[in-house]
Amino acid sequence: MIPFNIPCVTGKESVAIQQAITAQNLSGNGSFGKKSCTWLENNLACERAMLTPSCTAALEMTAILADIGPGDEVIMPSYTFVSTANAFALRGAAIRFVDIEPTTMNIDPAAVEAAITEKTKAIMVVHYAGVSCEMELLLQVAEEHGIYLIEDAAQGLMSTYKGKALGTIGHMGTISFHETKNYTCGEGGALLINDPQLIERAEILQEKGTNRSQFIRGQVDKYTWRDIGSSYLLSELNAAYLSVQLDHAEEINEQRLTRWNQYNTELKPLMEDGKLVLPHIPEDFAHNAHMFYIKTDSEETRNELMDYLRSQEIMAVSHYVPLHSSVAGKKYGKFIGEDRYTTTESAKLLRLPLYYGLKEEDVAYVVKAIQQFFDTK
Repeated sequence: MIPFNIPCVTGKESVAIQQAITAQNLSGNGSFGKKSCTWLENNLACERAMLTPSCTAALEMTAILADIGPGDEVIMPSYTFVSTANAFALRGAAIRFVDIEPTTMNIDPAAVEAAITEKTKAIMVVHYAGVSCEMELLLQVAEEHGIYLIEDAAQGLMSTYKGKALGTIGHMGTISFHETKNYTCGEGGALLINDPQLIERAEILQEKGTNRSQFIRGQVDKYTWRDIGSSYLLSELNAAYLSVQLDHAEEINEQRLTRWNQYNTELKPLMEDGKLVLPHIPEDFAHNAHMFYIKTDSEETRNELMDYLRSQEIMAVSHYVPLHSSVAGKKYGKFIGEDRYTTTESAKLLRLPLYYGLKEEDVAYVVKAIQQFFDTK
């Protein structure tokens, strides 16, 4: 069986975890946590990076920092994971789902602008498959209306938009280190803050609503409850594992890109024959090979191909069910405008195996199986 994903392991993570155990500082913001945050700040050029227990937790922090509450509206794509919407629904906001662009599966800036009302508090963009949204257009819309622009860059570490790291372009961004991501610690995430005015409150939110961070730095003689907050710290054990992954970030990125490019080259003849559609990477966008997907001519063909690949011991999988069609999506949100592409394009999409350590011959086997399937159509 060629699995869809294998969590990334470089081989040195256990050494770092043992060092964290020996240091006897396991709860978070220890030496490994600080090392990882420094790496993110230096390599992504953001004002502040904070490690969180998950990208979900980081998204929840963005909703609080943006002062989202009942009566507010937040615009986002329907084609995304539930955490993107949950973070704002938890604060009482009305979710306004809009359509995507079929070429990248990213949010359509024109649909965003058409969905803005006097109640709109934030635009939540999702960089699908590590490929950036059209951030210049989205920034312009956000600035014109005086609203927050927040980036769900869960899949986007090491990707850039015109030279800028994803997650560092809007007011805030989030990253995931879940085991399915390019860089992992099992469960984990990061909040990237690009507006310096948000840093102090973010520190308080992360420490359960207290000013403990200031206490640790010696800025106050005791810490107290100052604001709402929660346990938004990543444990030092997870941070130790993550720090090793970040040390090998370039190596991991290059290996994934090599396999991504192999898929793209070897499947191109099928696209030229009109059998499938390959991912589109716009000019000036650099992606991180988070995902390689193909799109077929219909949901029926996609499902038949998925079943055929499984019969060949290849695990290929579909992706998000559009949120606006779900029970909770209908309760907490509404699709604004026309659903031209979200439902139809998502039904045709199939993700192929891609992970650190995937071999050249494995990709060749997957490609051959796909070719064989289409030879019978």
